[in-house]
Amino acid sequence: MRFVLSLFALLCLPACLLAADQKELVGTPKDSGQIAKPKLNDAAMDKAGFRLGVQAYTFREMSLYETLDLMKYLGIHHVELFGGQKLSKENPNVKVGHDMPAQYIDEMLAKLKETGVTAVSYGVTDVGTTEASARKVFDFAKKVGLENVVSEPKVDMALFATLDKLCNEYQINLAMHDHPKPSTYWNPETVLKVSEGRSKRIGSCSDTGHWLRSGLVPVDCIKQLNGRIIELHLKDIEKDASGKTPDVPWGTGKVDAKGIMETLYAQHPTNKPVFFIEYESSHGTELANNVGKCCENFSKYCEEIAK
Repeated sequence: MRFVLSLFALLCLPACLLAADQKELVGTPKDSGQIAKPKLNDAAMDKAGFRLGVQAYTFREMSLYETLDLMKYLGIHHVELFGGQKLSKENPNVKVGHDMPAQYIDEMLAKLKETGVTAVSYGVTDVGTTEASARKVFDFAKKVGLENVVSEPKVDMALFATLDKLCNEYQINLAMHDHPKPSTYWNPETVLKVSEGRSKRIGSCSDTGHWLRSGLVPVDCIKQLNGRIIELHLKDIEKDASGKTPDVPWGTGKVDAKGIMETLYAQHPTNKPVFFIEYESSHGTELANNVGKCCENFSKYCEEIAK
């Protein structure tokens, strides 16, 4: 299924979303119920100096093209590509990533233009341990017009000297992502270690929910990384009765969503960092509506922060 330019066509096409209780495609926004279009204040987000996007992994049960069509419907303008996502229903064997044939890169760029979505970032991806392996990733990023590559490289100062050189050569940032403890970059201290003495193109992809899962205080992490935050994975979590920490809409969990935004706003970042919504739970209509709630709360906080 592909959402097309007109809303009429969007509502008449076959389903793009997975039901929460079924692993099959169902319904449309019209007949599967109520995918609410979030109310977004783009001017307020711009005034706050932030951008809002989606990490395409959120909709990993769909193809990239279906994800972009849904993003257009929701009014979200920035995406972080993730390697391994199916490109389209028509080409399910073609996967997004730096090994894509050139013809599909061109096709993907046309689809991004059609939907009005800008690909800003790519990750979390492996840049390898050599200049040649990293250069392959940066070549892809350059072709797509990306600002950031997100990775979790080996902590090796010689490797980071090479990566910093490539960042400046390609004018593309490298952001270290924090998976939960005991992953390599779970603690901001490691990001600061590999960034020390490097250009401002080396920094953090700050996953707010994973920090909390690691026992850290996200607002404190934002303070600690002052000047090194390149982008963020917008993620709020709540602990359930079983002790698990499922995703919940931004501002309804334990990460102190507004406090994170206020703290970053006070740092006056010049790169207009993107908060990429990343949801790892729920499906189908429920997932789409959860993403919409994240958008609305993010937009509301921008209004309140940048009065």
